[in-house]
Amino acid sequence: MPVHSVVFVYGTLKEGFRNAHVNTGVRVPGEFVSVEPYPLYVIGPWYLPWLVCTPGQGEPVVGQLYEVSPEGLQRMDALERITEPGWYARGEIRVRPRAAPGAAPLRAMVYFGSAARLRSEVVHVGPLAEYTPAHAARFRPASS
Repeated sequence: MPVHSVVFVYGTLKEGFRNAHVNTGVRVPGEFVSVEPYPLYVIGPWYLPWLVCTPGQGEPVVGQLYEVSPEGLQRMDALERITEPGWYARGEIRVRPRAAPGAAPLRAMVYFGSAARLRSEVVHVGPLAEYTPAHAARFRPASS
């Protein structure tokens, strides 16, 4: 049986958001928050959620946790363009259930956006703690 990965999603891959159909993982109930603060922005002409790997900056980030199959992870990797310079890279983050701040941290994969894009793209908002439906309403797919 294939080993599933645990993935923390904070943007368009969340349940109820535009790219949720790409996320074929099984959701772990509840909301989760990063143990360390990270800067989360909304950037560029497509209003992309962009989490940068600079722990200690920004705010603890709210998201959802999924158990994802190897095939599901490949689909997410393709959407996040991890093989293309200047896009996302998979990293690791520590999270806790939002409702249980004293719980032991869990390790999860996450997609970090390239910090270099903050210098070349318009930063619309951020750092913020959560990518919300109001932010998502402005999202435009890269193909438009």
